[in-house]
Amino acid sequence: MRDNAKHIAIASVLALVVSALLLLGLQFVQLLPGPAASSQGVLVDRLFHWEVYVIAFVFALVMAFMLYGIVVFRRKPGDTGEGTYFKGNTPLEIAWTVIPLVVVCAFAIASGRDLTRILQASPNEMVIEVTGFQFGWRFYYPDAGVSSSELYLPRGEPILFRITSEDVIHDFWVPEFRIKQDAVPGQWHSLRITPTEAGDYTVLCNEMCGYAHAQMLAPVHVVEFDQFRAWVTQQKAGAPPAGTASTVGTGKTLVDQSGCLGCHSADGSESHGPTLKGLYGSQVQLEDGSTVVADDGYLAESIRDPGAKIVAGFGPEMPPAYSSLPDEDVNAIVEYVKSLK
Repeated sequence: MRDNAKHIAIASVLALVVSALLLLGLQFVQLLPGPAASSQGVLVDRLFHWEVYVIAFVFALVMAFMLYGIVVFRRKPGDTGEGTYFKGNTPLEIAWTVIPLVVVCAFAIASGRDLTRILQASPNEMVIEVTGFQFGWRFYYPDAGVSSSELYLPRGEPILFRITSEDVIHDFWVPEFRIKQDAVPGQWHSLRITPTEAGDYTVLCNEMCGYAHAQMLAPVHVVEFDQFRAWVTQQKAGAPPAGTASTVGTGKTLVDQSGCLGCHSADGSESHGPTLKGLYGSQVQLEDGSTVVADDGYLAESIRDPGAKIVAGFGPEMPPAYSSLPDEDVNAIVEYVKSLK
């Protein structure tokens, strides 16, 4: 009996030492993508770290006892006898059943409490409508009447994102905000975030959505409220009045907001699709060996029916979502491409 108690005591000390080393080592490992930048993220981080600590302790406990048993109770040279027979240990079996059950229940309660806080509505929430499409994001601020391809958020203000998709399932995720939400065609889903740290972040699509999924990014700027208000004023000043003729400026806005730059560059650099710079008026080599002049008609057709004339070296990968653009929007985009000489 004394020997058993001694072995248990030694193995327990080893388990505690290994646990302490693991927990110490975890302090120097970046397990999450940067510090939490939202009040909801703080809740997620706290629960995540507690779970990792418990898992590390259980791992150390199992490994310490297992390795101790392998080393101490291994068969000695010349020992050909049978090991001591014993039949179970009821207190031990009860302990390793009840203790994990209590721990799991505690985490379930904590998770439910934090999820309730994350989903809880706040008074005076700012509504932002998020639309995902292959392969970009569009953000609309209904209270201000402003649309943008970049997401500007006032620090410390509760935000209600209403999220949808134009084509396939996407997933709206800013890693530093921790929580995410699917963008589903034909549905509006809600996500509440209160940004707490000013800085620049990136919206990612966290749902495989096509060949340019990795490029489906959008800048996020968390700024002070005065800066946010100034940005809204600037956006309103730059927006074209309703009913005015299409211009190069509106075409650029449409290209930015429609995600065209996810596949086409405007500066001549290589991308998934042909560059827009210097395209207008050039001779375009097609997949079938023929050439065509990139005039107004060709550009409009390429937007409306991207599979009609495939450029050599590029596949028929442009999504059909742009075929529904109004004529004035298509004309504005053509004018913008014409300006990229």
